Amino acid sequence: MGEIINYWTFIYGPLAIFLVGVYGLLTQKNLFKLVISINIMDLGVNLYIIALGYMDNASAPIYTAKLAVTSSRFVDPVPQALVLTSIVISVAVTAFVLALVIKNYEKYNTLDLIKIKGIEND
Repeated sequence: MGEIINYWTFIYGPLAIFLVGVYGLLTQKNLFKLVISINIMDLGVNLYIIALGYMDNASAPIYTAKLAVTSSRFVDPVPQALVLTSIVISVAVTAFVLALVIKNYEKYNTLDLIKIKGIEND
């Protein structure tokens, strides 16, 4: 039973979060909600990458004299570093996209994609 819960938590959990973001991306017409959906997808990808680097009964990758005797298994630090970099990039891209959304709102006075498309066709 424990294996099923672990598999669900580490594989299907991030996939479910990613699919919630895809659903929001496909169904929403509000620009702000689209940005939030993209961030939810990013969260799902980051959780999946962290889950790939998980190991049972492993220590942090900080080598000390005590760990040299007691533990020979270390958690891989590369997925953690990739996710940290991804979070920083995601914050910067989100700030940029939200600035574009604000400029779009100032120009068209709406965040609805359908109304914006109708304004451009007129």
